Amino acid sequence: MRDFDKEAAPQPGRKYNYGFDGIVRRYMMREFEPHFGRGAALELGCYHGDSTVELSKHFADLTVIEASEEAIAIARLRVPSGTAFVNSRIEDARLERTFDSIFMINTLEHVDDAVAILARAKGWLSDSGKLFILVPNADAASRQIAVHMGIVEYNNAVTVQEWNHGHRRTYSLDTLESDIRKSGLRIRARGGLLFKALANFQFDRALEAGIIDERYVEGCYQLGAIHPSFCASIYAIAQQ
Repeated sequence: MRDFDKEAAPQPGRKYNYGFDGIVRRYMMREFEPHFGRGAALELGCYHGDSTVELSKHFADLTVIEASEEAIAIARLRVPSGTAFVNSRIEDARLERTFDSIFMINTLEHVDDAVAILARAKGWLSDSGKLFILVPNADAASRQIAVHMGIVEYNNAVTVQEWNHGHRRTYSLDTLESDIRKSGLRIRARGGLLFKALANFQFDRALEAGIIDERYVEGCYQLGAIHPSFCASIYAIAQQ
């Protein structure tokens, strides 16, 4: 039995969120926003609500499913009171409605059966609805460097720290697209966000020290559009 509150809690000696994660989220919204539906939105997994905060700026009708009660308590304080939270595993949730936009932001790598979860999300989509998926990229340049340094065993390995935070798999573009297709969804768009040659903490320190700046970050975004397989995160937008 998984302890979702424990998985969401800080791990000794390791941060889970970095400033770099906020940068990726900012570019994610830039990439996703042109595809948003006009109706209700559903977020599957919210952690402490960083993405929920951004989504609440665009959707007055927002529902969130999150397995960790403690994570919901934190996220609820950060978003408008009208945001609806459902404390449940995605597998067990019962929703009697459909949504024009469904978001799985750094969620799919956490679930036990990714294809089953994608198929469940498909059932909550309206006829013209879109499913927005973002996951960390196992082939990111920084992770491949870590492999050659001996820090990570191989690109798609799930490290002990990742497992303790609830990760059950890693994704590259081919494996993400494979799971989406297996669920019966059609991929309408895909890509990568932010070419990444530094670890998250290194990126944060370089920004703080002034070694890199916003122009460099924008350059990483532009380069990532050309070389998505080397990006920090990969994404897909899917429909029925």
